[in-house]
Amino acid sequence: MKILVCLKQVPQKDAPLKLNEAGAWIREDVSYEVNEPDAYALEEALRQKEKHGGEVVVITAGPARAQQVLREALAKGADRAIHLEDAAFVSLDAINIARAFAAAIKDETFDLIFTGLQSDDYGYAQTGVILAELLGWPHATIIMHIEKQDSGIRVKRELEAGYFQYVDIPLPAVLTIQSGINKLRYATLIGIKQAKNKPLRKIGLSEVQSAIGGNQIKIEKLYVPQKSKKTEMIEGAPAEIAKKIVDHLRNDVRVL
Repeated sequence: MKILVCLKQVPQKDAPLKLNEAGAWIREDVSYEVNEPDAYALEEALRQKEKHGGEVVVITAGPARAQQVLREALAKGADRAIHLEDAAFVSLDAINIARAFAAAIKDETFDLIFTGLQSDDYGYAQTGVILAELLGWPHATIIMHIEKQDSGIRVKRELEAGYFQYVDIPLPAVLTIQSGINKLRYATLIGIKQAKNKPLRKIGLSEVQSAIGGNQIKIEKLYVPQKSKKTEMIEGAPAEIAKKIVDHLRNDVRVL
């Protein structure tokens, strides 16, 4: 099978949130890593390739630094990479990233496209679903298991309250992969060396510009919530204190 895996570079989980006076995110001087749900999507794609053969292609959009996630994927076993390279991709919303990806792969034929369930920074969980709509492909989300069949694939979806759903899907299809579907592998030394010689195609913003429109989502302002703490000491006899606490919980906090 030929599988495309969409990757995103995001700030590390412990990276401090820095804002300027305009309420915009300062992205300089921050350490970055691959989006964790996307790492599970890559791992599942590599396992499917090991079972059934084929090719795993990885794609990302972002400035030059985003190439790091592609190199890591190539070191783990992906066959080649596509980099939509431009800092302008960072400000695009999910629908425009999906449009850019669709334009970038218009001359290719894939059996499956994997994305992580959502991104660690914005958490929209929309790119994969929108990409499926743009391509006119069936899709399924929150995937926990994939089994290849003669007619396509059978997937296991995680639902709420411990329930699962099994769905038969024809190919080609788009799947958003749930974190924890498998155990992530590490890149080997041989893999790291081989990654340097694997194909990495760069696509500029101008090459997909015609497919991109105005953002449907706009972040007006980011801010760090102000911490507030108020301590009130209640004095008196135990019965009186208990009465005041109950009154506070019932009339002020309204949890009773």
